[in-house]
Amino acid sequence: MSGGVDSSVAAALLKEQGYEVIGMMLRLWSEPGKEESNRCCTPDAMAQARRVAALLDIPFYVIDAKDVFRETVVEYFLERYARGETPNPCLICNRKIRWTFLLDHALALGADFMATGHYARVRTEGGMVKLLRAVDRNKDQSYVLHVLDQEKLKHALFPVGEYTARDSTDR
Repeated sequence: MSGGVDSSVAAALLKEQGYEVIGMMLRLWSEPGKEESNRCCTPDAMAQARRVAALLDIPFYVIDAKDVFRETVVEYFLERYARGETPNPCLICNRKIRWTFLLDHALALGADFMATGHYARVRTEGGMVKLLRAVDRNKDQSYVLHVLDQEKLKHALFPVGEYTARDSTDR
């Protein structure tokens, strides 16, 4: 849970569908003296995620990923940028932080699935899990999830991907 609308709606949808839901948030970045200006995991976002979890009556955990995030995502970005490349840190973060580091924590807590507020869908056909575009093509985020392999996709749920942005916020 990020504290935003999409992840909050995803958690509410899953709870409504009868899933046992656990809220998890990654603490990714903490630049000394600039904690309030960070886009990810600000104190306000964390407080909002906690409030939503309390309203949904679900447990909420904050997973410290600062070191692994810096080593994996920030260093990757800085190295590539220094070489004149235009790196996309979101791809590395999705593959290595969210869908490896966080997924491993979720599985260790006994979870069968990990859900996010990404606008994407998954469907299992013939034993293979397919990543599909979201119903709302204007909000589709499947392109940042293309890095997920079958092992990760079999644990993935994207509940808001079945809705348009307006549908999910109207819920």
